[in-house]
Amino acid sequence: MNELFRTTALALSSMIALGGLYLHAGMSRAAPASPQVESQKAAGTPGQLGGGIQAVREYPIPTPACVPAGITRGPDGALWFAEYGGGKIGRVTTAGDVREFAIPTAASGPQKIAVGSDGALWFTETDANKIGRITVAGAISEFPVPTPNSFPAVIVAGPDGALWFTEYNAGKIGRISTQGAIHEYSIPTARSGPQGITAGPDGALWFTESRGNKIARITTGGAVTEFAVPTEGSLPGAIALGPDGALWFTEFNTGKIGRVTTHGAISEFPASKGLTSASGIATGSDGALWFIDAIAGKFKRISSRGAITEFPVTGLAGKRIGAFVIGPDGAVWFTEMERGVIGRISTLAYVR
Repeated sequence: MNELFRTTALALSSMIALGGLYLHAGMSRAAPASPQVESQKAAGTPGQLGGGIQAVREYPIPTPACVPAGITRGPDGALWFAEYGGGKIGRVTTAGDVREFAIPTAASGPQKIAVGSDGALWFTETDANKIGRITVAGAISEFPVPTPNSFPAVIVAGPDGALWFTEYNAGKIGRISTQGAIHEYSIPTARSGPQGITAGPDGALWFTESRGNKIARITTGGAVTEFAVPTEGSLPGAIALGPDGALWFTEFNTGKIGRVTTHGAISEFPASKGLTSASGIATGSDGALWFIDAIAGKFKRISSRGAITEFPVTGLAGKRIGAFVIGPDGAVWFTEMERGVIGRISTLAYVR
């Protein structure tokens, strides 16, 4: 398995980017009309403790050693996830039905997945150096990234209708249209190691530079602006738009959550003592941001003022969480990378 993926994506998968401009009209390759390879109705492992503290319910994935990584809410009301080790895209309903679709390229290493403006799901293939597309019916197309060994990591829908993704090894940000045309934009800082990326409220994309220790902004025209994180060696990873119009990000090495305004002002808030395993960050329905600290076995909430509340979750401690998302049922759904299962935590006990 790729060493970078093991040390960063396995521990903090939501972490996992302008001079040169490249245009590439990728050739697509469609999967067979009926690409489903396995289907399973998982009973799950339920549990609920007193005082509103929820235990984890788990749904096993049919493929052994599948290493589920990214997960997102699909346009069909299900959850879709990438299987890094299995080379497949998975789908799980809120009732626990699991299906898998094989990616045409062997050992593709899919990592992150997002919904596009065309109603399909788009994903990164870190080992195959491609961007993939899958319809809700399971038809798959693939598009090669022009830069060799770019390690496409995180992908997100942009404000311009295209998909934008980070290229960790190449130090670039990629853009792919829904027709498969790819542009790449170089980041000014050498060996910046871009990982997380999200759409901002200002019509631009914001991303983290784990090696460069910066937060950066790229316009849809490709202009990049960088902002240094105050704490050295913080290893910024996942990033999300907050309810306050700022961008919030995780710092793997410092145990902090960072906040950057659209003007570049950065604040940091202690979220954990020592090394944290914050697996992604997302805005909840309560106007706060939520993240999972798997090392501590807690589901955490941070307000826009930086106040943190912790909620212990039975069965969460020590899990290798790849990513999480709020599902259509209001619950938190996440990937467990080492055990090959999809987890679910009811948020009814937490979010009012």
